[in-house]
Amino acid sequence: MKHAAIFLLLLLFTFPLFAQNQPIYAGLNNEEQLSFVGMMIADLIDKYGSPRSVVPERGNEVWQDDVVFQYNGADFYIYRDRVWQVKFASTHGVSNGDRKTNVLRAMGDKAEDKGDYAQLAITGKDWPLMMRVNFNNAGNNGQVTAIYIYRPDF
Repeated sequence: MKHAAIFLLLLLFTFPLFAQNQPIYAGLNNEEQLSFVGMMIADLIDKYGSPRSVVPERGNEVWQDDVVFQYNGADFYIYRDRVWQVKFASTHGVSNGDRKTNVLRAMGDKAEDKGDYAQLAITGKDWPLMMRVNFNNAGNNGQVTAIYIYRPDF
């Protein structure tokens, strides 16, 4: 009986820690992940709480500077009051560290191989969306370093 109580206490304290390490999009399908783009800041915070951190990211031009809300497994790039881009650790069958050849296969025939990145237009949404996957090497042995879903019209 005493061992069962200790086990139960350990389980209760361990489970919340495990849940916090999961990406905020765990359990969401690809379509639900796409809905992050266009989400208002207030809705993002209402749904997922305060971000782990908030950081600036410098663009090539001053007008390209972003505020980035960082959560476990995803970074949300904000323009005014909406998310315009999301950086994922894993989405649409692609994960950080995957090999380029496998990524191109997962992205399908419509993917464009641009050397050090691949991109794919996503259709069927209220606004245009793109998926961009960056590689650390332009050759076929390159590995994924970043995955973005974004609005190209921003």
